[in-house]
Amino acid sequence: MTNTVKRMSRRPWTLRRRLVIGIVALVAIIGFGIGAASVYGLNRYLEQDVDEQLTSALSRTLDRAPAGWDDGQPSSSEFVLAPGSPVGTVAAAVVDGAVADSLVLLVNGERRMTEAEVAPLLSAAGTREPQTVSLGGNLGDYRVLSVSTRSGAEFVVGFPLSTTQSIVSQFRNVIVLISALGVLIAALASAFLVTLALKPLRRVAATATQVASLPLDRGEVSLAVRVPEQDTDARTEVGQVGAAFNSMLGHVDEALRARQASENKVRQFVADASHELRTPLASIRGYAELTRRGGHNLPPDVTHSMGRVESEAVRMTSLVEDLLLLARLDEGRELEKRPVDLTALLVNCISDAYAAGPEHDWDLDAPDEPVVVPGDEQRIHQVIANLLTNARVHTPEGTAVDVALSRTAEGSAVITVTDNGPGIPEAQQASLFERFARGDSSRSRIAGSTGLGLSIVQAVTVAHGGTVAVSSEPGRTQFRIELPGAAIAPSSDPSTSAPRSANGQGSLAD
Repeated sequence: MTNTVKRMSRRPWTLRRRLVIGIVALVAIIGFGIGAASVYGLNRYLEQDVDEQLTSALSRTLDRAPAGWDDGQPSSSEFVLAPGSPVGTVAAAVVDGAVADSLVLLVNGERRMTEAEVAPLLSAAGTREPQTVSLGGNLGDYRVLSVSTRSGAEFVVGFPLSTTQSIVSQFRNVIVLISALGVLIAALASAFLVTLALKPLRRVAATATQVASLPLDRGEVSLAVRVPEQDTDARTEVGQVGAAFNSMLGHVDEALRARQASENKVRQFVADASHELRTPLASIRGYAELTRRGGHNLPPDVTHSMGRVESEAVRMTSLVEDLLLLARLDEGRELEKRPVDLTALLVNCISDAYAAGPEHDWDLDAPDEPVVVPGDEQRIHQVIANLLTNARVHTPEGTAVDVALSRTAEGSAVITVTDNGPGIPEAQQASLFERFARGDSSRSRIAGSTGLGLSIVQAVTVAHGGTVAVSSEPGRTQFRIELPGAAIAPSSDPSTSAPRSANGQGSLAD
């Protein structure tokens, strides 16, 4: 759960979310700031109004006081009961630091104040400016003002703030409600407006996604996708992005056309050269073989040289055939689509591999019933032979090479060739199927290689609609080929069913 929360917290915010949250935050700050200022202003205004009423009431009380009231012990009732004093008004007479008398004006009369209620008034005695004190209990907060007499007594009078606080509290609730509603409206409106404003940017992104999905790495590419004209207006920021993106696509399209034209020339040259080289190579090989077998009394060195000419002609003919095959596959020529018995084909390839490399341990694991796929039998045979040759040539003697055939639930045939050799360096696995790619010396090279074997494996497999993959580590290397359209063909004669394994001793099991 913690990891999930961390991943969500680290997830980058979209531009839409940032804009919406920024607008909502700004509106919220402004709204609540204005509300707080309004509440504070209203509270100060009402307090000043209470202060004016308090000063006026105290002045009227002093004016109505009887003559000589301040020469003796004053009575606070003369102040509390002055006309205009609101219900809840309090008054206290302080003489020599002690409360001589105190009253609270009630609806139906008045009452004496308790010691706890009088204590805050005692501390406010001597102040000449209104201040707020809390009397506690049922009285609450008061604005109080003090006045002194000639005899040294202090009269403290206070008006209740309950009405003021009630008005401020209601106003605060209204402000909070309006601010919250305003934030909600701002969130909905900003989400709608930002989404509407970002639609052109989304269309540009959709165009980029469409271009990214195109197979630009090979074949004829017609990059006709462009940002809609309505999103290329240079007077807007998004339009500038769209126009720049269209300009970039135009340059990429030209570069792809130039690349394809260059590749076509190279492929045409390879195809033409391979085709033209087949005849002279056949002639060289034929004349060399004729000279070697003609019964002429040739010196040993000449006989050896003619043998080398013949073997090199054979090797070069094989290279030319591989190049011609790749050129034809690059042109998109379709292969034959006939039923191919992979089980029997693997048995034949294993037998050939054992004959070429009896020092390896060969093993085949295949179903009892033949597995048939539509394809070109000769080319599939070449794919398997190339993989077995690759395992034989690039691994030391005694290496076990396991070939397995299976059928997936989706109806594809899977062929794996696994060896326990030294493995392929990880840095070379990415370019393993490229043309003229050669393995590292760690996979003990015994014979030469043109570097086209695995390229043909990939090209033929892809031409059949299949896939090829490799996984390798020291002690285990596996090539996996998957061909679609596999079916199980029941064997008509069990006695003629294909053998399933061959071992290093040269015997076929069963």
